[in-house]
Amino acid sequence: MNQEKQEAIQRIEEKRKLICRSADQIWEYAELSLQEVKSAAYYCRVLREEGFSVEEGICGIPTAFAASFGQGSPRIGILAEYDALSGLSQEAGCTEQREAVPGGCGHGCGHNLLGAGAMGAALGVKAYLEKTGRSGTVILYGCPGEEGGAAKAFMARDGLWKSLDAALTWHPEDVNEVNTGSTNSCIQTQYKFYGVASHAAGAPEKGRSALDAVELMNIGVQFLREHTSDKARIHYAFTDVGGVSPNVVQPRASVLYMVRSNHVAEAVELQERVDRIARGAALMTDTRMEKKFIDGLADTVSNSVLEGVLYENFKELGVPSYTEEELCFADALSKTYAGSEGIPGIAAQNDLELAKEVKAMQRETGHAMNAFLAPLYRGAAFSPGSTDVGDVSWLAPTAQIHVAAWPNGCPGHSWQNVSSGGSSIGRKAAVHAAKVLAAAAVDLFEQPGLLKAAREEFERRTAAGYVCPIPADAAPVVPD
Repeated sequence: MNQEKQEAIQRIEEKRKLICRSADQIWEYAELSLQEVKSAAYYCRVLREEGFSVEEGICGIPTAFAASFGQGSPRIGILAEYDALSGLSQEAGCTEQREAVPGGCGHGCGHNLLGAGAMGAALGVKAYLEKTGRSGTVILYGCPGEEGGAAKAFMARDGLWKSLDAALTWHPEDVNEVNTGSTNSCIQTQYKFYGVASHAAGAPEKGRSALDAVELMNIGVQFLREHTSDKARIHYAFTDVGGVSPNVVQPRASVLYMVRSNHVAEAVELQERVDRIARGAALMTDTRMEKKFIDGLADTVSNSVLEGVLYENFKELGVPSYTEEELCFADALSKTYAGSEGIPGIAAQNDLELAKEVKAMQRETGHAMNAFLAPLYRGAAFSPGSTDVGDVSWLAPTAQIHVAAWPNGCPGHSWQNVSSGGSSIGRKAAVHAAKVLAAAAVDLFEQPGLLKAAREEFERRTAAGYVCPIPADAAPVVPD
């Protein structure tokens, strides 16, 4: 590790308390998607104090921001998130489910750590640019609403990511690894039907049931499922059934749909078919239908060049180490959910030989925390979930890592995640992620050939062109 990179790592270590304090503060705020007013304001204040130029409310999103340092090219973006989830309030460092705030929210996906670690990485890269005087810019992007807001996709629609030479990010997980492979694209739409209320027994002929319309729409989509691709998914949830009186013809009803498919162009096409079914349901019931776009995001595009850079730095820096007390906590927490014996990571999921290697590493640790770096996987991989990082990856070379922030097999969006993410284990993950991302960014500044190779790969993989799932007139919105 050269002196310049050591300077970046040292700055992150000097800022360890700030990174940990930030993770705890955002954990405490626990604000929902697109409502992260305190969280965004906190980051903007801290970043200004640290010498960054901060632009708030970028792309018309009040809780989004861009904090930059340096000038000229290359331009390296680091992505931060900070939204929480509803109904997941939980005491930190606790091995039993115990709400901190009754009915409150919690960071069940670890975005309190994600944002703090991304900020730490930006601080490290800033130290490198200051020390070397090298041309280049680091930009920390505050990306709100990942959990149902898809801010990065709205930013992609506005062309924000096109100016970057590379984008780096991370996510808390149960394993230390470089992430790779494709994810599902996803589009959320709310359908509201309006009918005419009437006495269901006395004057049924005068009623027009909006609830019937929603039910007919759901039946139509059920028949559609037979004619979708294997990786496509269509989910729905009633958001209003019009009331609780069966002797009333329900005058209103609404349903929220989520359409997924491996490639964003396929999802857009499938969404149009669902729209036609909704219109047909309104015609069949003589009701009126209103459609409201909620959000949409694309599949991810891997970049093996950037993934290799991340892996080499991850390997050099190692993984977080834990105290006996932390290991005992993780072991106890792992007993509160099913699946703690699984083999973690992208490599193990896609390669039998690598799965054996990972299993051997697990046995060697002897604890629920995966204190090892999983092998780098280079083959094709697919995850059925969705992330708006995908939209960034269609407009700029993008890569991300996972750092263990909770014990093996810990279920996503769970109280266990909240508990561990608010503990010293989670804080260690944020600091370590900052170091790996910053070290990789330094390599990209120091070795222009890496960015050239990453761009060439990006151009090949995105030759089909980006299909944005966000309509031109849509604005980020929280579903009803």
